[in-house]
Amino acid sequence: MIRPRTARGEQLGEFLTARRRAQLRAELGLPPGSRRSERGLSREEVATLAGISVSWYTWLEQGRDINASQQVLGAIARVLKLTESEVDYVFALAGPGREVTPQLPDTPPEHLLNLIRAMSFPAFILASDWTIVGWNAGYEWLYGPIATTAPEERNLLRLIYLDGRIRALLPNWERDSRNFLAEFRAESGVRLSSERHSALVGALIEQSDDFREQWAEHAVGRFTSRKRTFVHPVAGELVFEHHRLVPSDASELHVVIYAPVTQVD
Repeated sequence: MIRPRTARGEQLGEFLTARRRAQLRAELGLPPGSRRSERGLSREEVATLAGISVSWYTWLEQGRDINASQQVLGAIARVLKLTESEVDYVFALAGPGREVTPQLPDTPPEHLLNLIRAMSFPAFILASDWTIVGWNAGYEWLYGPIATTAPEERNLLRLIYLDGRIRALLPNWERDSRNFLAEFRAESGVRLSSERHSALVGALIEQSDDFREQWAEHAVGRFTSRKRTFVHPVAGELVFEHHRLVPSDASELHVVIYAPVTQVD
């Protein structure tokens, strides 16, 4: 019986394939592979090291509709040396459940808008596909074009990769963009197969060489609060602490805050 492919299965398979090909053979006690390559494992090697059948692992990489146990997934994660964030990502994709169609609000609740408007520093609200659905005066001061950007283009990933004005604001654009993309993939999980998420990714793959290259890396990472540096066209260099809050009564939204860093003499 040929097991059918699923959208989330294919997503899992692409990730496992990327991680398998990135493994250092010496770290697993293996000699160089074909053409004396130091990186990359065969499917047979992963299956053997994980103690599972080659057919089973091959089905996983092919995106087949199979039920993999936690023990099997844990063994594969161990062989591929996955991080905690990557393990969570794999378990979410491999777990049971229907394909996800997120309900994305066009406007956030008024009380969330009131919250960010009360802040004197930049803050904005993201939907699950990273569409910016609300912002305050501080964020508009930091990135003025947000107010005149068409709603269908008001997506944080689109702006990071397609808007040169955002790139000019970020002196660490290469690092920041990779961090954002890893977080987007981790947070989206099974939602990446939804119509809006897949349309966003597909459009960016076509329109941005940088996005296409970084997306192929299959990086996965949880959000962590951190310092962010911007170069404002008027105020010059600015340093903020980047925080993100998930409202308990609107968990499909994220409130993003750039709190000024207090300089200590």
